[in-house]
Amino acid sequence: MKLSEKKTGEFTPHPETESPVKAVIVDVTPLKKRDTEYGVKEEFRLVFETEEKMENGDNFTVRSRLYSPSLNEKANFRKDIKKLLGRDLTAQELQEFDTESLIGMGAKLMIDHTHKDNETYANIVLIKPDESPMKPGGKYVRLKDREQKSDSGGGSGGSGGKDATYKKAPDAAEAREPWQKCKVHVGKHKGVDLGDLDQDAVLALLEKWLPKCGAEGQPKPTADDKRLKAALEEVKALLEGTTAAEPEAEPEADY
Repeated sequence: MKLSEKKTGEFTPHPETESPVKAVIVDVTPLKKRDTEYGVKEEFRLVFETEEKMENGDNFTVRSRLYSPSLNEKANFRKDIKKLLGRDLTAQELQEFDTESLIGMGAKLMIDHTHKDNETYANIVLIKPDESPMKPGGKYVRLKDREQKSDSGGGSGGSGGKDATYKKAPDAAEAREPWQKCKVHVGKHKGVDLGDLDQDAVLALLEKWLPKCGAEGQPKPTADDKRLKAALEEVKALLEGTTAAEPEAEPEADY
């Protein structure tokens, strides 16, 4: 079974964000079983309510990617908890971690869209701590408290997985930010837009590739290097809440 809400009509996905927005965790969904090529797995999601407003004035919500109930260091849940807390779990927390303790925790998120088969998927591409969490609007009802309906359909998952079946919003095709459209030309994500990478992949570029680009003793940066460097510096500035430096001018012949 896929982890999803029951479909009651067309959904508007959380809008894309140009910089981190304030959010608060309002739900840890119940475990649901899903058939995979490796057998049946139990999975859950976190649900965030953000400061972004819908037309009716309510706050948007967005779901995390699917998690298995594991605190293994390689598990996606452990990785995202580290991002939410800004630290790794303590030895005591690793012995027993109550996911209910996450309700009301603040975060800052960046949201991106992907489009497939006339559907729009809202993806959380960055998570960072927020020590002054926003207050929930009070209208979200946790999944475990909702009346289960017999009708089935696509869900409103926010992670961009196969069970996320938002209908395409009228403005979903708006142009992305230039840094999001920058093609990665190095590593295993070569050929992928920077805005389509998950947070771990972007952080790896920031921590491992960016410091070497143009550094003493390194090869002279190519035009592709300079474009990616400028895009990553913009991402870094967004994360740090600063203004990115102007990129170096490039000869027109390099484009």
